[in-house]
Amino acid sequence: MTRGTYLEVRLPLQEDPLLLMSRLVRSHLFDPHLLYESSAGWSLAGGALASVRLGGGEAADLEHVGARLAAVPVAGWRAYGWAAFELGAALAGESSEGTETLLHLIVPTDGTEVLVRSVTAERLDLIVDRVRSAGPAPAPEPTGRIPLPLDDTGNYRAAVAEALVEVRGHSPLEKVILSRQIPVPAAVDLVSSYVAGRRANTPARSFLLDLGGVQAAGFSPETVAEVTADGRVTTRPLAGTRARTGKPDDDARLRADLLSDPKEIHEHAISVRLALEDLGTVCDDTGVSEYLNVLDRGTVQHLASTVTGHLRPGYGPWDAFAALFPAITATGIPKAPAYPLIRRLEGKPRGLYAGAVLTFDSDGTLDAALVLRSIFRRDGRCWIQAGAGIVRQSQPEREHEETCEKLRSVAHHLVPADTHE
Repeated sequence: MTRGTYLEVRLPLQEDPLLLMSRLVRSHLFDPHLLYESSAGWSLAGGALASVRLGGGEAADLEHVGARLAAVPVAGWRAYGWAAFELGAALAGESSEGTETLLHLIVPTDGTEVLVRSVTAERLDLIVDRVRSAGPAPAPEPTGRIPLPLDDTGNYRAAVAEALVEVRGHSPLEKVILSRQIPVPAAVDLVSSYVAGRRANTPARSFLLDLGGVQAAGFSPETVAEVTADGRVTTRPLAGTRARTGKPDDDARLRADLLSDPKEIHEHAISVRLALEDLGTVCDDTGVSEYLNVLDRGTVQHLASTVTGHLRPGYGPWDAFAALFPAITATGIPKAPAYPLIRRLEGKPRGLYAGAVLTFDSDGTLDAALVLRSIFRRDGRCWIQAGAGIVRQSQPEREHEETCEKLRSVAHHLVPADTHE
């Protein structure tokens, strides 16, 4: 098949990339859009030259993704998209009810990383003009915030207590992650909230998207899967949490407490063990590095480790993603018995929360960020969400407190819709 090529122009970066990207999103030249910040930099995709949507039984086999992307009519493409948490159950062989989309990818018509790409000359010129149109003075930071109480108005503590009965009983579960939602009662300026939140957070990845009926902005603390073109696979589980207060002495004390807490170390160790087991299903040369580091992530600090392997012959990037998704740190150990317990105690599908936002390149490179520390908008509703890992040593009050610590990474940066940067 003969493939076309993107038209490209490389431009000098003349403003803060965060503000450049948010300004381009506001221009509505990139709709639908997905802005993704990775270790390689910022990229913004807009329009849909090709798309892949999987749901129901079809989502149980990610080979469908590669087959559909093989028909993309341009060379050197990158696909952008998201995976819902419930994709994990489909990959595990559980029957999927309804027609809900579980994986949605687009190959964009346009993209910019200061390298501007488009499939048409007219669109390329339009985007280049918009990139160059910034004034010399930076836009003012958004100032207004939406006050949002974070205390449990539902039954989270009771759900934790019920989960503890399972974990401490005869269930195979060693750990389960339970989350709770906080509705946002006011209209939110998602772009301004992304700018404000990104300024205050220290994410592994960040994103801003409007794709497939879902809108979200997030500051991901960890990656689910990173796959290089030569088959190197990395996952970076974070488990074990203490608050960050912004006061160095208090944060150092909390860090020392985290590193000496048997419950937190046990929770982290079993997460790393399962990451090794999951990688071992598709990789050789698996190992752990940077074990029990402490990483700052916004209003919290986490125990962190890095687990790596190399894909065995016959396996590809989507096999690695399927083996690692959903993240251990947002599901349970083992994963399979965690799904029905999460559904029963949380009472509704998670959707994008605890799923992934990802990019996938034509050379086989894949980068998937865990969707936590995010604000979500769908079907007229807006909410934030956070969870905690329940193990035998857990206490409901402490797990509730941990969700509040995590929610503050987003809740303090919600900008009302009538405020602009």
